[in-house]
Amino acid sequence: MKIGFVGLGLMGSRMANNLLHKENQLFVYNRTKEKAKSLIDNGAVFSNSISELASQAEVVITMLSEPGVVIETALGENGFLNHLKKRSVWIDCSTVNPSFSKAMAEEAKKNEVRFLDAPVSGTILPAEKGELTFFIGGEKNDVEYCRPLFEAMGKKILYLGENGKGTSMKMVINLLLGQAMVAFSEGLLLGESLGISKEQLMEIILGGPVVAPFLSGKKDKLLKNNFETEFPLQWMLKDLRLALTSAQENNLTLPLTISAEKVFNLAKESGLGEEDFSAVYNYLNGKS
Repeated sequence: MKIGFVGLGLMGSRMANNLLHKENQLFVYNRTKEKAKSLIDNGAVFSNSISELASQAEVVITMLSEPGVVIETALGENGFLNHLKKRSVWIDCSTVNPSFSKAMAEEAKKNEVRFLDAPVSGTILPAEKGELTFFIGGEKNDVEYCRPLFEAMGKKILYLGENGKGTSMKMVINLLLGQAMVAFSEGLLLGESLGISKEQLMEIILGGPVVAPFLSGKKDKLLKNNFETEFPLQWMLKDLRLALTSAQENNLTLPLTISAEKVFNLAKESGLGEEDFSAVYNYLNGKS
């Protein structure tokens, strides 16, 4: 299959690399060509423009930072939607809000392009190992057509239904991740202030019934005060804001998400935006 991949950041570069190991022809584009070097060395073809990539591909996969960048890439002056062949597929793995995915599905339909919203759960290591979880919205036949690609990049492919349902699930997941990280950080800090060591707190709390399982993966970062990025704090802030946008569109109030958004925003303003989102602990600890 001829695949175009746009967006070669921390996640996208690893996802694209897993597609190289299958019987595919991979075309890549990134605003910074240097980020594509290892892929090119391993057999990918670098396209000089998004429109050039689209004209070569049967399936285009986008893994981009936020809705504005997706719009520019798909619908901008040289956007790929106007250059894809009819009945091609656009898979958007970006984390965006459900109403945005539905709007992009409509834009794709105008160009007779099939559209799947397929955000992922997982960070750098699962992306590297091809062990991501995909939440997918769109036509089921299109999911099956693209299943070999999903299976090359992930270990779990969850079909949720119509367009927008994949991004809906991703909103729920990231809302819970953000809230849990803030709550866990506050719990640690209270325990430490009462004279319990961080090591003792971790030993007793992690693996127990009161915290989310993913927090065990943040143990070393918190103990060593090394917040090397797996999922940037600034993107967690973006996702919480998208969740609040979705809530507002559905006449729903989310007070805990509002509080978490404020904490992550302050952490970003304090200079922690590019660190892992677990660095919110340092902000709450006054060490940013």
